[in-house]
Amino acid sequence: TAERFVPDPFSIEPDARLYKTGDVARYRPDGNLEFLGRNDEQVKIRGFRIEPGEIAACLTAHPQVHDAVVLATGEGSAKRLVAYVQAEADEPLASTLRAKVAARLPEYMVPSAFVRLDAFPLTPNGKLDRRALPAPDDAALARQAYEAPQGELETTLAAIWAELLGVKQVGRHDSFFALGGHSLLAVQLIERLRRRGIGLSVRALFDMPVLSALARSLGQHCDVVVPPNVITPDTSAITPSMLPLIELTQADIDKIVEQVPQGVANIQDIYALSPLQDGLLFHHLLSSTGDPYLLMQQLAFDTRARLDQYLHALQQVIDRHDILRTAFVWEGLSMPAQVVWRHARLPVTELTLDAADGPIAEQLARRFDPRHTRLALTQAPLLHGAIAQDNEGRWLLMQRLHHLIIDHSTLEVMHAEVRAFIEGRGDMLPPAQPFRDLVAQARLGVSQAEHEHFFTELLADVEPTLPFGLAQVQHDGSEVSESRRMLPPALNDQLRVQAKRLGVSLASLCHLAWAQVLARASGQQRVVLGTVLFGRMQAGEGADRAMGLFINTLPLRVDLDGSVQAAVHATNARLAELLEHEHASLALAQRCSGVPAGTPLFSALLNYRHNAMDSSARSGLPGVELLSAQERTNYPLTLSVEDFGQA
Repeated sequence: TAERFVPDPFSIEPDARLYKTGDVARYRPDGNLEFLGRNDEQVKIRGFRIEPGEIAACLTAHPQVHDAVVLATGEGSAKRLVAYVQAEADEPLASTLRAKVAARLPEYMVPSAFVRLDAFPLTPNGKLDRRALPAPDDAALARQAYEAPQGELETTLAAIWAELLGVKQVGRHDSFFALGGHSLLAVQLIERLRRRGIGLSVRALFDMPVLSALARSLGQHCDVVVPPNVITPDTSAITPSMLPLIELTQADIDKIVEQVPQGVANIQDIYALSPLQDGLLFHHLLSSTGDPYLLMQQLAFDTRARLDQYLHALQQVIDRHDILRTAFVWEGLSMPAQVVWRHARLPVTELTLDAADGPIAEQLARRFDPRHTRLALTQAPLLHGAIAQDNEGRWLLMQRLHHLIIDHSTLEVMHAEVRAFIEGRGDMLPPAQPFRDLVAQARLGVSQAEHEHFFTELLADVEPTLPFGLAQVQHDGSEVSESRRMLPPALNDQLRVQAKRLGVSLASLCHLAWAQVLARASGQQRVVLGTVLFGRMQAGEGADRAMGLFINTLPLRVDLDGSVQAAVHATNARLAELLEHEHASLALAQRCSGVPAGTPLFSALLNYRHNAMDSSARSGLPGVELLSAQERTNYPLTLSVEDFGQA
């Protein structure tokens, strides 16, 4: 028996080999034996079980290799696998052998160096003299040999990668993440494949990031079928059967209609809240004065005409996107509902403020401070503006947006579309994607039973992770202080090199680093932290350009026993698994944990974000400046990593 065997092993007939003690073989279904390697040298490296004999057997299958020995050299973090091969001289041999091993064995069993020898050094007894084996030099390091993509799927995939990742050449053994891929680009990759009629699950991408392996999995994923919206401008009455994405009684529907201006004529759609929207509504209701999820940003315009042009463009964006015309109703209903209005005007309040009372920008910030102001969630849009002129003649716009309808990526889409309308390109924008698609994915995709099974296995035996004893996760964010730091260029570059070397996303490295901080701050080696998931991986067609609250916060378990490299790979794998459940409810995950009701599973959060543009130039419009932007959260300890691509 063996823990692992070569996925595509060289096979032999039963009597074609004289087996020795320590050889590992298995019977195939046809009755023949397959030799899997020697089992006399088992070591542990990077926290995984390594079979050097298995790797050596894989190498000797290459026609140029006469014999092979694989050793684990070095100590601690410097430990690595080195393959010594008795072979003929060949310049690209290291790259060729690396590709061969990588195609058959897990990444952690691929040697980092391949040393070619004419003959192995032997002791006087005729055994291998390990001490006499030379240390690897630069020529021995394995470099990825380029091999052109094969077949239509690999060629299509390579062309999309090259465009998305900005590289000239993509080989069939290249890894999406090693070439600089990340979650934002993953969504764009899935969307571009979907437009070609090819399905790809996000789990497959993270499990099989190498092009040739990923190509084999294409087409095995099917999107959720979203039921159509049957409410039309001519609809005179709405009944429960017309609302497939929410369970409401006729009495519930009638109460909703009463709260919408112009009634049924102004209702475009009604559906349930997404899991994270449920949580945000809970915190809104919990806070009696302010609102922890009211976002603010302040823009300065050099002229009133420029401001009016911006507000007109913003109204056109609101007219396009249903989530920007959505109100929330819950009182007296069987369950909370979000209601899309057909028409919703942007409320703008014009103020006359006296500079003698302090800078106008500061006066606006104080007047609309989310610690003591709120938006009426039952009235669309959940986006309000207040304008005032400062003593320099500029016009300032304070925008308040509720997190229920918007996330970071949505803000980027909104700014891009406002700019398109201002520049006269509004009619060239692609059709707006309805937010109901996300609700359908959350309700009709992965089942509750599958979510419960996953989170029970993940969390059943954990204890709460409460760094510094911070256990209160129901604050309104009013006492939170912020600190911002740019990473030094050398550290930034080092992190990206490490992620590529390990074949994981930079986000995975940051999750592990944050888990190490939380371990020190909580005295635990088994850490649970909240991670903000992108939410667009499995959100259906057009998710890369849709607007709405797609993100979700879910628990990530990180075990810090064993080597750091093993923990990196384990964290990367666990994040990939979590993505399949990106639309699960945090409340469901908490119930599966075994942590007593009322006790938070975690009180620290990590939000890793890919930014399409620098915040200082977010407006991208002449005569417009972003003065400030503020986001808040109810979690007492939060790390947000802003990845700008190279910084």
